[in-house]
Amino acid sequence: MALITGGDSGIGAAVAILFAREGADVAIIYLPEEQRDAEHVKQHVEQEGRRCLLLAGDLKDSAFCDEAVQRTVAELGRLDILVNNAARMYQRSSLEVLSDEELDELFRTNVFAYYYMARAALKHLGRGGRIINCGSVAGLKGNPDLLGYAETKGANHTFTKTLAAQLIGRGIRVNGVAPGPVWTPLNASTRTPEQMAGYGKDTDPVPLGRPAQPEEIAPAFLFLASPADSSYVSGEIISLYGGEVHAR
Repeated sequence: MALITGGDSGIGAAVAILFAREGADVAIIYLPEEQRDAEHVKQHVEQEGRRCLLLAGDLKDSAFCDEAVQRTVAELGRLDILVNNAARMYQRSSLEVLSDEELDELFRTNVFAYYYMARAALKHLGRGGRIINCGSVAGLKGNPDLLGYAETKGANHTFTKTLAAQLIGRGIRVNGVAPGPVWTPLNASTRTPEQMAGYGKDTDPVPLGRPAQPEEIAPAFLFLASPADSSYVSGEIISLYGGEVHAR
């Protein structure tokens, strides 16, 4: 049983549907205004013969995170996998224009919520449990146009490694996935049509010459979720940069 934040669209939706295809029931968390998208994902999950629990709420609220995990366990029976995926992004290329409100939103959504969800999940994850955090290439090498967002993703990476070291004795594996450019509503919402036209080529260029589709990123999450495939993997960040190689 998997609980996925931001499961209504983009990478989160692709992960939810792929997990269902491989036999998992899923719960997805999303903002209330994304109800229509969440219902669409639920239909795809149920077409695979699996259950899908919809949980609308704000991940910046730690009480909601606790409630979401409790409802998942109560309605779906248990919790095996937590995928922290939901994020907020702003295009900000100058420190002077990044407002206090935006900075607070970025860190509370992209960092605090990951802590809240992991803390709530740990009450129910036993040996063999998995936590998978979604990072970003911006968190590894920075991005001058994504000030604030890049730093939160760097925090996700170090959180992943630190939590993995803490939980290894409990038999719980913690890993991350760090995508490069991906066609997602999150990326499209922060860029102009002209920027999106050159996305992965002129802006955030990668050797493959194009952004990834969410369905090309989701298998990395499946690999990390599968004890048959990744039982020896913990504290790692899988980098998916379209052919670009980075030393870590």
